Amino acid sequence: MDLGSRRVALAVVAIVLVVAAGVVYVVRVVQDQPVVPVAAVDADLMFVELADGRSRVEQVAMDAPDTRSGTPLECQRVYRAAGTTVCLKLAGPGPTYAAEVTRDGSSRSVALPGVPSRAKVSASGQLVSWTSFVTGDSYSVPGGFSTRTGFFDVRSGTAVESLEGFTAEVEGSVHTAQDVNYWGLTVASDDRTFYATLASGGFTWLVKGDLVDRRLTSLRRDAECPSLSPDGTKIAYKKRIGRLGPWDLAVLDLKTGEERRLPGTAGIDDQATWLDDSRLVFSAIPKDAKLAAIHEVPADGSAEAKVLIRDATSPSPV
Repeated sequence: MDLGSRRVALAVVAIVLVVAAGVVYVVRVVQDQPVVPVAAVDADLMFVELADGRSRVEQVAMDAPDTRSGTPLECQRVYRAAGTTVCLKLAGPGPTYAAEVTRDGSSRSVALPGVPSRAKVSASGQLVSWTSFVTGDSYSVPGGFSTRTGFFDVRSGTAVESLEGFTAEVEGSVHTAQDVNYWGLTVASDDRTFYATLASGGFTWLVKGDLVDRRLTSLRRDAECPSLSPDGTKIAYKKRIGRLGPWDLAVLDLKTGEERRLPGTAGIDDQATWLDDSRLVFSAIPKDAKLAAIHEVPADGSAEAKVLIRDATSPSPV
């Protein structure tokens, strides 16, 4: 090898080593990130701020939504319950993403297979769930995207990357199609019963399942991104207006089977969050804005949704 070739080879090796060192550093930052408090004493709602594009997590008191306070977190999606916080965030080059789960002074990072989309924590704080886009960036075209929905058990420290290995029964028959997608996992108070969306063949179903037995069954069509009420009696989900129209928010009474659409929610593309058994918050873009805002709406449909916090998404009770 002549002198010029050696110089080129050495330069290539140096570049590879620098890149490799950078990757190792990013991974270490994700794994060893220090745990810091995220909830202020007087805050009862946290969210992702959108205006400056940095995805900073802020928080407010509900009775003073214009007075925001910052946190150390930067997340695409965030959720907190019973002392557990999940932050779906950028974790390295590529880009790559991770779910950072923090509880009791310790932190665990779980790699995500795609772009963060949904995040929840069960009422006990023991089950963390998420959805990420593997391809595509929207739910707007049925079948035009791929998602992975997984969960992390804080008690055992185990993570399940996808629900796609679960046995699914759809409208009375075991579903064996290969085009199955799941999203919007929400877990009941027993930390094993769950509800989610199953999509296949251009249709979507609300499904109910068991995280331990790894089985699920369909309940009804055309229900997406479910969210179970704190008392376990109602499910809120987005539902299309017409076959390919926008979504609005609906609430299903699990005992009576009555479904009620909530006024002023057309255009929602979010997994709603229950503030309590009678109020919901969700993210949607107002007609007079370019960025999403957090809206509040009564679950009984007695009033239209109203904007609560502008330039914000991913609402979570503290």
